[in-house]
Amino acid sequence: MAVSNHPTISTRVALRPTHVLVDLDKLTRNYKAIQGAVGEAMVMPILKANAYGHGLVRVGLHMQEIGARMLGVAYLEEGILLREAGVTTPILVLGGILGSQTPLFLQHDLAITVSSQQKLEQVEEAAASMGVRARVHLKIDTGMERIGVHYYSAEELLESTLKCKHVEIKGIFSHFANADAKDMRSAKLQLERFQEVLRFYEKRSLPTPLRHMANSGAILQLPESWMDIVRPGILLYGVYPSADVQRTIAVEPAITWTSRVVYFKVVRPDHPVSYGSNWQSDHPVRVVTIPVGYGDGYFRSMSGSAQVIIHGKRYPVVGTICMDQFMVNIEQDSAFNEDEVILVGKNGNERITVEELAGWAGTIPYEVLTNINTRVPRVYLQDQ
Repeated sequence: MAVSNHPTISTRVALRPTHVLVDLDKLTRNYKAIQGAVGEAMVMPILKANAYGHGLVRVGLHMQEIGARMLGVAYLEEGILLREAGVTTPILVLGGILGSQTPLFLQHDLAITVSSQQKLEQVEEAAASMGVRARVHLKIDTGMERIGVHYYSAEELLESTLKCKHVEIKGIFSHFANADAKDMRSAKLQLERFQEVLRFYEKRSLPTPLRHMANSGAILQLPESWMDIVRPGILLYGVYPSADVQRTIAVEPAITWTSRVVYFKVVRPDHPVSYGSNWQSDHPVRVVTIPVGYGDGYFRSMSGSAQVIIHGKRYPVVGTICMDQFMVNIEQDSAFNEDEVILVGKNGNERITVEELAGWAGTIPYEVLTNINTRVPRVYLQDQ
């Protein structure tokens, strides 16, 4: 098993006792499991928000290495970073754009999401002035009310694309609001609306652009939505999008978040621990300090609920989680400076999951992953 670091963080890995281990082989297995499940549909890995906390550039390069045919990001800047790192795979920027950004999309060969008549005109004008053809995916709003032309007024936009000489419509897509729910009626209604929009091409005997709508939830439980492309986000990283979703594809978490003990003390009875003095013991306890806090993405809202693993055993985080540190009650057990502490991952028979952290924080797994701060070094593991 080889260990590699991003060149800009190699020194910090040595300095910080806290880091995230990203297992690239698990990402590969997850990608292949999704591809195996969806058959002929193309798998477009979604790399937004620093690849869900796993590291945009390294994961993007890895997805290219294992044969992904298209990548998805949220923002123009993410696409540019991937291009500058040497990613040549087609990239779709899924988010809304400003007209002034269009030349940068074209300069970096990034596919553009067009969600209105005005944006189509801006892209056509910019591409014409630069003497190039813009690659575009049309966004249809079928019930999310975020970006996209409404399904009931999409025909005018689709008609307009037929007149564009400098725009190539590569794809057309929508996004589910509730595909990870137990009740799939909302998702099925959105899919019906999208399919009605697609009849535009059938009625005119025109080739249909690449169709895509399936996010992680729909990949797992709505096969009729797979169409030409599927867009796994959190599922690619081995985490299921909700507790309700059917786990029809087996995936593994790709990260382990670890730190080390930096201080040991015995705390006397009735001596409060941390800000707010809201936790104290009625008997002497051994408490260790861990150099991680909410400044790293270890949420303050987990105070009083979180647990960690030391020497294969769970222990409670006590007192208020600080910006850079938190404390753990190990009762009468032993722990020494530099002993490993598992925040997310497995040691012995114990495992702490991203889903557990989300529960302790009162949020969702997506927010846990994407909030692991960039000051936490990422270390990449891969078999040679």
